[in-house]
Amino acid sequence: MTRLDKALLVALTAAALSTGAVVSAPAVRKEPLDAVTLSAIKSKFARLMELANNHDFKALHGMFWQSPSTLLVAKSAIPSEGNWAGFWGNEAIDQKLRDIGTSGPVVLEPDYSKLKIVGLTRDVAESYVPMNITVSYAGQDGTSRPFLMIINWLRVGKDWKVASEIILPVPPVPAAKG
Repeated sequence: MTRLDKALLVALTAAALSTGAVVSAPAVRKEPLDAVTLSAIKSKFARLMELANNHDFKALHGMFWQSPSTLLVAKSAIPSEGNWAGFWGNEAIDQKLRDIGTSGPVVLEPDYSKLKIVGLTRDVAESYVPMNITVSYAGQDGTSRPFLMIINWLRVGKDWKVASEIILPVPPVPAAKG
């Protein structure tokens, strides 16, 4: 083996090892949304809660992405839909929100200290918050109960709209076996 061959072998080995190290190193991920944008979405969330508590159905309609793919998951009043169901498209969502809001008192109390908003892409964000909801819709007795609200936000032009809102009841803690 010539001196040049040895140098080439050393160089190739070093390159292979360093490439392997780069490939196996965890990628540093840059967040797709800056703090200003995340704060704007947080303000939109607070506005959504205010409108829901005021039963402002027209303004709530404007908070949602205008698409047949928009989704609301909520309590169902129709047994054939199951206890909880998905309501797709703005007409179905508008009707569901009216049905819930006109059934009696509805109060949403998010725990803002646990509100988390993350950017998934430059145009999609997700918020998560535990909350208590008081409602007497579809057999609920008007007692405040714990829920989780998960919202996917979609950038539409310069605004953020609700693409999906998933409201899930938190099941009671199982009784301890004695």
